[in-house]
Amino acid sequence: MTEQRDYRDTVFLPKTDFPMKAGLPQKEPKILARWQEENLYQQLREAREGREKFILHDGPPYANGDMHIGHALNRILKDMVVRSQTLLGKDAPFVPGWDCHGLPIEWKVEEQFRKKKRDKNAIPASEFRAECRAYAQKWVDVQREQLKRLGLMADFDNPYLTMQFESEATIVAELMKFAEAGNLYRGSKPVMWSPVEETALAEAEVEYEDITSTQIDVAFEIVESPIQELVGAHAVIWTTTPWTIPVNQALAYGPDVEYRLVEMRGIGFRAGEPDPFDVSLHPLFPLLRGTKLLVAVEREGEFFSRLAKEFWRASAQIFDGDEEKAKPTFEYSYEKIKGSDLAGSIVHHPMHHLGGFYAKPRPLLAGDFVTTDSGTGLVHMSPDHGEDDFLLCREHGIEPVFAVMGDGRYRDDWEWLGGNDERRRAVINKAFNAPEGPICSDLREAGALLSASDDYAHSYPHSWRSKAKVIYRCTPQWFVPMDKPLDVGDFDVAVPEGFGAAVAMATSKDHSTLREIAMREIERVKFYPEKGRRRIGSMVEGRPDWVLSRQRAWGVPITLFVRSDGTYLQDPAVNARVVAAVREEGVDAWDESRKAEYLGADHDPAEFEMVTDILDVWFDSGCTHAFTLEGDRWPDQRWPADLYLEGSDQHRGWFQSSLLESSATRGRAPYDAVLTHGFTMASDGKKMSKSLGNTIDPLKVMEQYGADIIRLWALSVDFTEDHRIGDEILKGVGDQYRRLRNTFRYLLGALDGFVGDMGDAGEIPELEVYVLALLADLDGKLKKAAEEYDFNTYTRLLVDFCNEDLSAFYFDIRKDVLYCDGPDSVKRNAYRTVLDLLFHALVRYAAPVLVYTAEEVWTTRYPEGGSVHLLDWPPVMGVTADGERWDKLRALRERVTEAIEPLRRDKTIRSSLEADVTVPASAVPEGFSDEDLAELFITASVTRGDSDEVTVSRTDENKCGRCWRLLPSVPEDGALCDRCEPVVAQLDAAE
Repeated sequence: MTEQRDYRDTVFLPKTDFPMKAGLPQKEPKILARWQEENLYQQLREAREGREKFILHDGPPYANGDMHIGHALNRILKDMVVRSQTLLGKDAPFVPGWDCHGLPIEWKVEEQFRKKKRDKNAIPASEFRAECRAYAQKWVDVQREQLKRLGLMADFDNPYLTMQFESEATIVAELMKFAEAGNLYRGSKPVMWSPVEETALAEAEVEYEDITSTQIDVAFEIVESPIQELVGAHAVIWTTTPWTIPVNQALAYGPDVEYRLVEMRGIGFRAGEPDPFDVSLHPLFPLLRGTKLLVAVEREGEFFSRLAKEFWRASAQIFDGDEEKAKPTFEYSYEKIKGSDLAGSIVHHPMHHLGGFYAKPRPLLAGDFVTTDSGTGLVHMSPDHGEDDFLLCREHGIEPVFAVMGDGRYRDDWEWLGGNDERRRAVINKAFNAPEGPICSDLREAGALLSASDDYAHSYPHSWRSKAKVIYRCTPQWFVPMDKPLDVGDFDVAVPEGFGAAVAMATSKDHSTLREIAMREIERVKFYPEKGRRRIGSMVEGRPDWVLSRQRAWGVPITLFVRSDGTYLQDPAVNARVVAAVREEGVDAWDESRKAEYLGADHDPAEFEMVTDILDVWFDSGCTHAFTLEGDRWPDQRWPADLYLEGSDQHRGWFQSSLLESSATRGRAPYDAVLTHGFTMASDGKKMSKSLGNTIDPLKVMEQYGADIIRLWALSVDFTEDHRIGDEILKGVGDQYRRLRNTFRYLLGALDGFVGDMGDAGEIPELEVYVLALLADLDGKLKKAAEEYDFNTYTRLLVDFCNEDLSAFYFDIRKDVLYCDGPDSVKRNAYRTVLDLLFHALVRYAAPVLVYTAEEVWTTRYPEGGSVHLLDWPPVMGVTADGERWDKLRALRERVTEAIEPLRRDKTIRSSLEADVTVPASAVPEGFSDEDLAELFITASVTRGDSDEVTVSRTDENKCGRCWRLLPSVPEDGALCDRCEPVVAQLDAAE
């Protein structure tokens, strides 16, 4: 017997140096270094010069600490926007930015000074701010390198910082536009206040946490009323903030609420029976017998329940633990009292015996905000500590008293709980408000405390920085009115050269209010997803006036000169001098020593006070559009932006502050579309927390897996909702990446040495036409997804096409042709030509997602071909195919594969090439021969039968020694089939 020849050297196997193992953590930094050396960002600007602009304006992250996974997701999404718009042929420059002012940086710098045993108040303001500036710059530099490592394409050499002198000057100039138009006022209103940080907070700086508070019911004696029956009775209020009782100035009732007097009869008393107990022993004796209490009818049940619990708590010893005996009984007044009839009634404050502030009568006032959802239907009013309270009291001539200081303690001269009494402490202190704390103790001693328990669970605002509870506190602040008609564009603040002019819009002449302009813009702007429109709309619709002032040191000053009557100077020449000085020297230029210089000869410095407050950092960030999109420093930008992109929390923050600032100064939003993403949660859906140990550090992920893995994760999840990440999720993403990488590796290997084309169009095999049609369909869907920022659809379509249409279908079928057809085979050349088209399309599609891998793929094939990121969207042939016919065929192919698998498992056959298959004739689409089906199904043969089942048997044909197909043309195992024989002969002759 003749020894069989080994034909492996005659098979055209793929050849490539592109490794299967990615080694991204080692490879990516080298690619990044090359991009930086070649200044790829500038190359791209030059390549896209003159094209249609697309501007994504960067929302500034805070310059404080390392990048976390939420930052990474946000920045990857932004980079995907910029890269996909660039790929679509637009000029999409991107200027990264940072927020650099504000309290967190102040805290860190104060901490540094404390370590040096230096008191902040003893440090010159300019020195303190210089340290803050240096601290912020340090973290800008750190984060910038981390973002570069993520593969972001941005103008990192020239970012915008809110602390750059020209930025600070523009912020001042924008503030002056408000001032010169009269759109600022100083007023005293309750605002969110942090006693720990001793400053006002914006709503965006507040987060809500679940806590348990003390709830109390307090009786206010009615001393005057048009309803004689009410005189001597007690109006009952309920509150979860006992610390506000010392500043109570009125009570509010609901005009449409029904009330009723409830008469106390005693303890353990039953109708018709004598009272067997000496009620004088009970701690609440002053209010137990014969007292009438006024409460809302709808709240009686819960009120009585709280009262019963309090009686039992206070009476356990008196009644030997007999809870039934301790239940109070009540006699009802059968006549209801309508809320509106309470007008003109007067109550005493429970602590009226202290005299002074507490001796003043407290009126009952009608409040539309009073409901019967909770409490007693009566609300105690403290205009210092509630917005509804403030507005209602001011309407009736009752002003705040400013009893609580910035650190959250009562003034030294306050009649109750003021001074140096040892009970004086911060009002948010839990012990201060506890049932046994000083307020409750004093109210109990005065016979006014009906119930007190520390079991009320509710959501409460906290500072997102310090995590401490905040309060509403009335204090003088600077505000922008939301409901005053504006003259947008009717003024022109003198702005030094280089800042860009404000864009005054036609809509500015209709004298709309800021709220109206903002709401109109919310209707105009596109929101992705659409629910963002409702979210920001509801916030703007109901928000109070915008509080601009903060009582801190590190920020842009409110550069106003105020007269003794509270009015401020509106002089464009003065404002221009201040702006010019800030541009040259930064915020240190606002200094008392320069008052006369700024005011000039026309104004007497003695008549003015310089404001020492700084601006809310949200005003800073709300102005970034002015100095980034309009300024001369970034000439490739333009105003307005096409898109703002941030987390959904920025509907309350940056989206809104930018909208309000631009609406007030330009009459429109600074953006045409807003894209929001959700928050990144741990793999179990819980919020990430260092204490829980469930955080994912993007820096460590890049060290272990590479940046492209994080990018693939970020662009695979539905980022418009809250989404998850974890080790197992990242492993799954790694599997996806490997399949994509193997697709490119196969393409590179199969195209080794490729120089030809498809040849005659009439000779194009139908399978190639179908795949080109699939590519054309994919191209349209990807372009639509990119234009609509639907990136998880974009990524899923790309991954599915590579896995399902190519690797599992097209490549699988055509590998036989690639390996074994002759060099001049029409089918083989057609296949490789389609592979070439696929390569050029897929490497571009993947480039915005896998920025490093796409570069590696491109330069592997074209070492001198420049960067893949300089390329445009690929041109794709507009080929069509009968999709339903091919869907039917692929469904039949799956049935054949499933039918073969049991025979593979029991080793009846080792490969589908050994299978003879019979398929239902009705399942075969028209136009496919049995030979076509055998090739498409990768089987020995296919025949058609009348049965609805697919049947499989092992073929009796011999196996070709080169292509391993089992065919009738092979005379014996190991011999050549009628295709391989001439190919081998041709190769042998060539040798």
